[in-house]
Amino acid sequence: MNNDTATAAPTLEQVAALAGVSRSTVSRVVNNSTKVTSDAALAVQRAIESLGYVPNRAARSLASRRTQVIALVVPESTAKVFADPFFASVVQGVALRLAATEYTLNMVIASEATPEKTRRYLLGGNVDGALIVSHHSGDHSYARLGSSLPIVFGGRPLAAEEEGSYFVDVDNALSARTITEHLIETGRREIAIIAGRQDMPAGADRLSGWRVALEAAGLDASRIEIGDFSPRDGAEAMRRLLDSGRPIDAVFASNDQMAAGALSALRERGLSVPGDVALAGFDGDYFAEGADPGITTMQQPSIGLGEKMAEVLVRLIAGEEVDRATYMPTELIVRGSTAPRPAV
Repeated sequence: MNNDTATAAPTLEQVAALAGVSRSTVSRVVNNSTKVTSDAALAVQRAIESLGYVPNRAARSLASRRTQVIALVVPESTAKVFADPFFASVVQGVALRLAATEYTLNMVIASEATPEKTRRYLLGGNVDGALIVSHHSGDHSYARLGSSLPIVFGGRPLAAEEEGSYFVDVDNALSARTITEHLIETGRREIAIIAGRQDMPAGADRLSGWRVALEAAGLDASRIEIGDFSPRDGAEAMRRLLDSGRPIDAVFASNDQMAAGALSALRERGLSVPGDVALAGFDGDYFAEGADPGITTMQQPSIGLGEKMAEVLVRLIAGEEVDRATYMPTELIVRGSTAPRPAV
């Protein structure tokens, strides 16, 4: 027997013969397509294990013109990316989902000063698809690339011309309404909001949900300050609310970082939480959990968002039909910052 033949690597055809399926079925299994029956996929996997077959990624890339690389683009400053637990959780979720595939993840922190550099990279044949995640509406400026490259966004589009984008999000308006109704149920009636920037879908939707809850209860919905989702902005917005001289017995901050900043500003003015002012946030991260008292929050599944974004993108790349809009559930987490006032 020829020694080269004896040691030759098993081929796709040999896997197909052993599994009793076609070569194209083996190829679909190797490329993680869902268009294969469970029985066929199991037979192929057993044949692969039996023969010790290893897919030739280079040959597959040449044949399919795919790179087996997915880009995660974050159009934010480096400082914000590494300071915000939301981004870390989304990246973790993306990595968890892609670990079971042949895709490699490249993270790109896109400077607002040089957005075209990122666009050239995405369209230069370097990646098979892209995930775009940001707090800002500017992330959807990449929407026009969708006709040339599979793209999934973290967050709904803000502008009407971007409505055709694929995205994964939570229902920010409904979630904000729910947490504001919780504040009302604790007996608060003079409820302010520290909203996020209104050029961001999450900021606009959470303000809308807060306003709907107050108007439905016949309460004033004019105590509004705007922040940029940072603890510093939360503290400064809280000071402006207090300096307005209007009575305030509760505050909904549009994320936990701003809620933590608001808590520090309330304390520096000698006010207690929840005794004088109840406080609620949004996200469910360590800024809320680690505060004293713990801050009531609307928890969004940040890791799950990353996993779902990656799943939708992999399916898009494979040519499968997917919903353009995917919404994930949120959960109200009640902590000490919104404890009801004792009956007098």
